[in-house]
Amino acid sequence: MTSPRTRISAVAATVLTLGLLAGGCGSGDGDGGGGGGEDVRTAPSAPPATGTGPYPTPTPTGTASAAPPGTDAPTRPRPGGTGEARGSTVRPEDVDPADADKVGEGALTALWTYDTAADSGPHDAGLRAADAGWLTEAYADRLRAHQPQSVPGAQWQEWAEHGARTAVVPEKTEDAAKPPDSETEAWRQWTVTATPEGREGWKGEPVVSAVYVQLTRATADEPWRVADVTVR
Repeated sequence: MTSPRTRISAVAATVLTLGLLAGGCGSGDGDGGGGGGEDVRTAPSAPPATGTGPYPTPTPTGTASAAPPGTDAPTRPRPGGTGEARGSTVRPEDVDPADADKVGEGALTALWTYDTAADSGPHDAGLRAADAGWLTEAYADRLRAHQPQSVPGAQWQEWAEHGARTAVVPEKTEDAAKPPDSETEAWRQWTVTATPEGREGWKGEPVVSAVYVQLTRATADEPWRVADVTVR
């Protein structure tokens, strides 16, 4: 049960292909901005996942290294940005911690929720998700330690002109290829749709990503947390 996986690296990759980042370095299937710029994932060689598997090969707990959206641009003040980013309104304490589906859905919503009125770039969403407690400590630490080198590009700037925030809708798209859950590891596949919505009714084109999520916990009595996010 193997398949290409999106992994942390200092190269272009595949989350939300929209041109949010500058430099034209993004892969054809998307990164946190799709218009170029550094990301921390490498593009898979296989076609995008469509809900028909296969799933990534499970990795030992705490060692998975794929990065979620929100790691593609450096954190720096954005000219004109004001106020605190709204982010996702759902927090880990709002869902059943023993329900891997709910934890995965909440984490993905946080990871894909960008607020251009306050965020300097997609990376801020990853930091919010880490700080909120959706992720394992190891995964959160990797996101906090990552230092992207590129800046948000044309698509992010367009969103920012409208003060846009993404409305995020995760939808489960699993099949028989999903590895069976154990007491300490669970895999889920989602299709995440993020739609930028701005002031005065402005709405941009939605971005759709196929996402695999690995959830782990040390024992069956502890809450699930996201240990890995793979974008296909």
